[in-house]
Amino acid sequence: MKLLLHADIEKLGYFGDVVEVNNSYARNYLLPQRLAVVPTDEAVAAIEAERAERAEQRRLAQEALMRVAEAVNGTEITIEALANEQGHLFGSVSQAEISKALIAKGFDVQSRHVVMDYHLREVGSHEVHLHFAQDVDATVRLTIVNPEDQASDGDQQQPDEPVSTEVPAEEAEV
Repeated sequence: MKLLLHADIEKLGYFGDVVEVNNSYARNYLLPQRLAVVPTDEAVAAIEAERAERAEQRRLAQEALMRVAEAVNGTEITIEALANEQGHLFGSVSQAEISKALIAKGFDVQSRHVVMDYHLREVGSHEVHLHFAQDVDATVRLTIVNPEDQASDGDQQQPDEPVSTEVPAEEAEV
């Protein structure tokens, strides 16, 4: 069945496209949700101006995503997570945590951009892929560390005596 899309639908088409879909998909989902209509000359003509406007918006969004992908590509981030002696995390590192770490570094990356087949459950260095849009991908280097290991390393090193910046009371009165 041929339909005129009234919304962008991933892996199907964009607003204003005439697409061929299975009859049941059209009757049970696209038409009841008002995501598509039967294409007529009047319907196609009515949305032609909006279609061009949305195409321009998609192009601008694609360019913005490309700039973000270029900026974030190759970035290294570190996330602290508790782990046992063997390096297995008590929990896992998910897309949301990776996204928060990238946002903290100043990158506009949402958790839906982080592509992971599984949550990371081990201390160490991992490569994480980011998918922003079709043909817009990036890779970041993630290091998961155990904060207890860092604390024990810091205990072994004796820090220098802190230097006080306070002025003694008797010198302040002069």
